[in-house]
Amino acid sequence: MAERHLSVDQVAELLGTTSRFPRRLVEERRIRYVKVGRHVRIPESAVDEFLRARTVEPLKRSRSRYGRAA
Repeated sequence: MAERHLSVDQVAELLGTTSRFPRRLVEERRIRYVKVGRHVRIPESAVDEFLRARTVEPLKRSRSRYGRAA
C-alpha cells in the first residue's frame, strides 16, 4: 500500500475548494474512494484521474484572427 490516501479536507486543499466539493464527489460517486470505518479516504491517483478526465485543452487558434481575407 504505497499509495497515499487523502482525507476530504486534504483533497479540498489540493483542489483549492471547500470540503463540501470533495464530499459531493464522493456522495455522487464521481471519484474513487475508500471507507476506513466511518472515515473516507481518497487515493491520490483518483484525484489525478478526476483532474485528467476533466481537463479541457485549449483550441488551436487559426492564423488569422477574423478568418480568411476576402
